[in-house]
Amino acid sequence: MKPSLDHVPKNSKRNFFQWFKYKWSNDPLFSIAVALIIMIILQTLVLGFDYDSFGSWFQAWTNNWINILRNNAATAIVALGMTFVIMTGGIDLAVGSTLVVTGALSMMLLDTGTKGFLVAAGITGVPAFIITILVVLLFGYLLGSLIGVSITKGKVPPFIATLGAMMIFRSVTQHFMQGYNPKVPAEFLQIASFKIGNFMIMPIIYWAIIALILYYVSKRTTFGRQIIAVGSNERAAKLSGIHVEKVKLRVYALMGLLVSIAAIIQVSRIGSMDFSNAGRGMEMDAIAAAVVGGTNMMGGRGFILGTVYGMLIIAVMNNLLNLFGVPPFLREAFKGVIVIAAVLLQKKEKSS
Repeated sequence: MKPSLDHVPKNSKRNFFQWFKYKWSNDPLFSIAVALIIMIILQTLVLGFDYDSFGSWFQAWTNNWINILRNNAATAIVALGMTFVIMTGGIDLAVGSTLVVTGALSMMLLDTGTKGFLVAAGITGVPAFIITILVVLLFGYLLGSLIGVSITKGKVPPFIATLGAMMIFRSVTQHFMQGYNPKVPAEFLQIASFKIGNFMIMPIIYWAIIALILYYVSKRTTFGRQIIAVGSNERAAKLSGIHVEKVKLRVYALMGLLVSIAAIIQVSRIGSMDFSNAGRGMEMDAIAAAVVGGTNMMGGRGFILGTVYGMLIIAVMNNLLNLFGVPPFLREAFKGVIVIAAVLLQKKEKSS
């Protein structure tokens, strides 16, 4: 049940600081939003105001933000799915490797060279793009379902199941793709690079649409309520008539589907993929965004909007560390500190 200001004494309602303290302590989304606003203000100050006019400053600020959002859109989409997974009390460490294997499949289908599957079948252009997208989405869904089956039917703990899948997917992809450099058609790159005005914001739009859909699912559908019930108390969920295994299977299948969407965005944004390194650390970024956004690692609580805020906080933090000249290897340490701090705050909220 959400906290209400009705629980605050009337005199404190007139006191801004008491109101702020109450909201900070009882409303996770409020505290995350405040932290994000502070980081944006700090980022703006670091960028500086040494410009000829307000227009030139605003353009530089806008371009910086578009680059931040665009570069993090694929990971942000994965983080939305990770929110549902963690809400059920699970985890998915295989998202980076799933991105690689689905990305590799898309490039093999699209390859304009002699080895291209669709070219060999005489299918090119828009029909080839549509077929590729549908096949990759289905493949991602099946991979997620496979992980879900191993967890629900095989009774393998999510950590072990996804850790194994992470190693299998990447190693198999690297084996079959070694020495193979598929060429993606330039027209396919428009999926991510199509300009609206002077800005390439298509990945940001995809992220926003998916976030809105999943927000609706989490708040307004039976499936969303079942996810919370399963994560809160699995035994009680079973007794209330919820098919727990089916809910978990659907969540991991959805995770696979979202990762395949992220893979399509990555391939269409860059035009290639480093099968050894692509997606490495994506699982940690997705988990970090969800946890910073208020998702309980023990399951039963999570916020799609909070995950969006959490992803923005991590993205802005990376941008700030880059502006400050912090070495790349040390940036992960800052991310780790933020995740640990978020979990400690959750424990404090639970005990208070």
